[in-house]
Amino acid sequence: MTASLKGLLSWVHVHPVYQEIREKLQAGLQLPAYVTMARARTAIIAALISDLDLPVLILTPTAEESQHTIEALQLWMPQSSRLMQLPETPLLFYERVPWPPETITDRLDVLSNLYMHRIGKGDPNAKPIVVSSSRALMQRTLPYRQFHRAARHIAINTRMSLTELTRHAVGIGYEAVSVVQVPGQLSRRGGLFDIYPPQSLYPYRLEFFGDVIDTIRTFEPETQRSTGRAQAFWLTPVREALPQDSDRARDALRLFLDSNPPTEVSEALQSDLEMLETHMPFPGLEFYLPYLYQEKGSILHYCPEDTLVILNDAEQIEIRWRDLEKEAGEQRITAIADKILLNDAPQPILDWQTSRSIIDRFTSFQLNIGEEGPLAEAFTPEAHFAGRLSEALGRIRQWLNLGDQVVVVSRQASRMAELWQDFNPPPVYDSLPQPPDNSLTFVQGAVPGGWQWNGPDGVRHLITDEELFGWRPPEPRRKTRRRAIAPEYDFADLNPGDYVVHEDYGIGVYKGLVTLSVDDIDREYLLLEYSAPADRDTPENDKANGKEKYEVRHDKLYVPIHQADRLTRYIGAEGFAPHLSRLGGGSWEKTKERIEDAADGLASELLDLYASRQVVPGHAFAPDSQWQKELEAAFPYTETQDQIDAIQAVKADMEKDLPMDRLICGDAGYGKTEVALRAAFKAVVEGKQVAMLVPTTVLAQQHYQTFNQRLASFPVVVELLSRFRTDSEQREVLQMLRESKADIVIGTHRLLQKDVAFKDLGLVIIDEEQRFGVAHKERLKQMRTEVDVLTLTATPIPRTLYMALSGVRDISIIETPPQDRMPIASYIGMYDADIARRSITRELKRGGQVFYVHNRVESIHSVAVRLRHLVPEARIEVGHGKMHEHELSRVMQRFSDGEVDVLLATTIIESGLDFPNANTLIVERADRFGLAQLYQLRGRVGRGTRRGYAYFFHKRRMTPEAEERLYALRETNSQGGGFSIALRDLEIRGAGELLGKRQHGQIAAVGFTLYTRILSRAVGRLKADRAGEPPPAETIGSITIELPLAVGLPPEYVPDDNLRLQLYRRLAEMSSENEIAMLKEELEDRFGPLPATATNLLYQLQLKVLARDARISAIAVENGQIVLRPTWLQGLDPNKVAHLRRMLHEHGRVGRLEIWLPLPWQQDQWHKNLRQVLTIITEWWQQA
Repeated sequence: MTASLKGLLSWVHVHPVYQEIREKLQAGLQLPAYVTMARARTAIIAALISDLDLPVLILTPTAEESQHTIEALQLWMPQSSRLMQLPETPLLFYERVPWPPETITDRLDVLSNLYMHRIGKGDPNAKPIVVSSSRALMQRTLPYRQFHRAARHIAINTRMSLTELTRHAVGIGYEAVSVVQVPGQLSRRGGLFDIYPPQSLYPYRLEFFGDVIDTIRTFEPETQRSTGRAQAFWLTPVREALPQDSDRARDALRLFLDSNPPTEVSEALQSDLEMLETHMPFPGLEFYLPYLYQEKGSILHYCPEDTLVILNDAEQIEIRWRDLEKEAGEQRITAIADKILLNDAPQPILDWQTSRSIIDRFTSFQLNIGEEGPLAEAFTPEAHFAGRLSEALGRIRQWLNLGDQVVVVSRQASRMAELWQDFNPPPVYDSLPQPPDNSLTFVQGAVPGGWQWNGPDGVRHLITDEELFGWRPPEPRRKTRRRAIAPEYDFADLNPGDYVVHEDYGIGVYKGLVTLSVDDIDREYLLLEYSAPADRDTPENDKANGKEKYEVRHDKLYVPIHQADRLTRYIGAEGFAPHLSRLGGGSWEKTKERIEDAADGLASELLDLYASRQVVPGHAFAPDSQWQKELEAAFPYTETQDQIDAIQAVKADMEKDLPMDRLICGDAGYGKTEVALRAAFKAVVEGKQVAMLVPTTVLAQQHYQTFNQRLASFPVVVELLSRFRTDSEQREVLQMLRESKADIVIGTHRLLQKDVAFKDLGLVIIDEEQRFGVAHKERLKQMRTEVDVLTLTATPIPRTLYMALSGVRDISIIETPPQDRMPIASYIGMYDADIARRSITRELKRGGQVFYVHNRVESIHSVAVRLRHLVPEARIEVGHGKMHEHELSRVMQRFSDGEVDVLLATTIIESGLDFPNANTLIVERADRFGLAQLYQLRGRVGRGTRRGYAYFFHKRRMTPEAEERLYALRETNSQGGGFSIALRDLEIRGAGELLGKRQHGQIAAVGFTLYTRILSRAVGRLKADRAGEPPPAETIGSITIELPLAVGLPPEYVPDDNLRLQLYRRLAEMSSENEIAMLKEELEDRFGPLPATATNLLYQLQLKVLARDARISAIAVENGQIVLRPTWLQGLDPNKVAHLRRMLHEHGRVGRLEIWLPLPWQQDQWHKNLRQVLTIITEWWQQA
């Protein structure tokens, strides 16, 4: 949209009708309802906001209209930062599921801002402008008195107990975590206290001196580093239901559980009851808000007394409100009948009559849509020209001749200006912050419709794309908060009990962090357990083996914390339990050597393939056109950062003079199709043709519809080539392709047949290439050397593999869920017909559809009979892989069109298709499915903004493996869980598709993460060798250090064991002294002054960096001296040895195999000497 149209408000300000309205509102008088055309309302509201300087609440009938109002006001207001939208909760009124975290945070942001202004503590220059729908406003909220009682003013030099502050913050909804990343979290570490209030731009870090707040700093959640100092801030609630007030809800819940509710309800409620009893925040707490407070709290109670309430279309607001009340009443009756709600359960909403009486206490202004009245006469509709630009320009000339003023705001403003005056076109502005001086002004941008202003001093015209072309601006996009990712996020995948791989010792089990005393020095270790050797049954053996400590009797390995980077979590194929390695014996070394040899071969093959593509000429597409920008501006959603990165990478590839071959990886619904569509449009704009190849006819139809809808405003011909088309239709499409009359063709493998020819093919898009046969793949391989190729896959490619292949294979990963995507509520239990019926009827009542999975074709039709008897009101159809393709396609198309309520199917729905309206999944005999299958099935629902539900039914008796799979599924309920257990098999599958199936056994032998490390090193070595460069330095993790130092992060310094482990793993991967120095500053900032053991740990890490540069593999203490063990000393040229001795003669002694240094009592002396020796050896290497 345009940056600003604020200058046009001067037109509104001078109109007598507007001035009369403004003066009456300033006097606090109640006005009658005014009517005007819909498009003019936002300008009038913006003018009132500008003139009156009051807090404003704008009420609209629907959430869509709220978002439209927000977007339009941003055009007219100089301070759009004052605008806030009160979000709706995307749930049914009596739905017992957690509110999305973003909804909670955004609603509390509004509450907190209104509260601050009501008590006179808000910024007087930024009075809030809140836009709310009827649904958002009618939701009951925390009563104002409770909010006021909970709010605290926090200031430096204030006496306050840290324990009491923590208890209070938890009681008002803050969640205690190890690392604060999002609003509503707190973390306590010694005398440091981090907290993130909802209305704050940044979290705060409080440092206590005793019971006094010594300093307050703001910090950046992503880096955890301080960004500035603050004198004070307000600590306000972060939940609309406060955990500290949960007693009344607890009592009501106990009563409800005594009434024997359904099984799937009682299990979830029992967990809620336990949380209510602890007075701790938990997901789903907001459901109990009406039980907590007898007073019916409203957002209106938070508004300052001088708030102006604007009812934007008051008649429709009341109609919508009363419709929602009726809907809530029907849902209440159903919930009580289904025994999931008590008869006397309090209502979660306020009725219209009550809310209207509160609104009437404020000065209010009703602005309705109509054509009669003084305000309607001031703003009248403009003529529409439907793309007839000569007629439009002629009309503009008439207006100018009459003395009118005209402003044209268009995405085609430059073109319009050129048409207006060919040889010397007038300037085109990006915005109008000041009133326009010229009689005709062109502005580049998009505005939702224009109008004619009829004032006392003339007529003025606002002309937009809607009048010129019939185009409307893109649908408004709801801004989303980007969740910060803490620095330790990538190291959060290891927990006690997990299989791990140690690079030097093989596969073991991680048991946790332990502290051992060695030579009277306490050190922290990572404890691993290995398979016990059959030939060792002695009670104990030597504990020292030069590198690490282990007790042979129990086959335990104690890994020093500075070597935590030698450890990775074992990720193998689903159902494959790895064999634990044995310490000693050499079998692990042999396995690793075998894998390294295979990785060298694969790296060579990949590099050869990549090099061959670099010498084939390709078409270099031009930078984005204006049409490209218009297409992208019309995308109705906010792109995720991953999506933006993928789009930019694809465009960069297309603009090179080499053929593109890029893989886009992301789950269905994550935005791959939009990436492909933009690439296709970029090719078409330059006169090239595009072929999109998909594995199924139904998917081809879906893409065909998507492309046609998105490209409807542009002269692009999209065609479909599949079995859906008759022979004559197919022949017609083939002719159009040969004559370049079709720009984009979407089809199945039919596109690969010999009779398909293009006049000027520029881009091929392949969706799920792995689902095509060998012959088809050979044809695709040939295409890759001829035109740009973009491949899409929904099989996850792990980021570690992506990094390993950087510079060898062009890959973009989209792993961020779309905005408003909520986690799926999962139920796992024995089959219950009542549960199945309730879940289906609930979905149908909210206008949705259901997947019902029964994976046996032989009995699927008998299940259909049972379902039709169970839910007679549902339209049920069957789909499975053995049906004729035309019949299956018909069923799937009917389901896509909403003509089928329940699709009873086998696992054909597992991947590929996207049905945003299907949000309930029921799986029979889930115990028979693999974990990856269950995970992908669950991913079929919850793709839109509605909550998804998944029911997994199993037999009473299951195998232990089936129990474990279903437990794992229950545990992986969150979005974007990284290396969650449910993704293991999928990632291995993705690796196989990318690298070749023969890699599966090698991955299983050493674990996926270590395999990618080995492959990455092989690629790095070969790339350096082919470029004539020295090989990359050895990894820092292979260096061992055993010195008489107590090292570690004490539990009192970093109390959380998981966070401590994550920090150890992060520290161990530091590869430069600068990185270590920056991390030292970060630790002091986050946790306070470093204890001695932490200082020693950082010193050891610095030694590892210096030892790497000096090519020293081990540093230890022996016979009262420090010994350095370089592998290169034996057999070194005597002259070089003599040179090294001369350089080190003041610091130590160079022996035949080792370098010996003194170990005096004064620690600082040998610390300094050891650093100097390592630096000297590095200099010696450089001279040598």
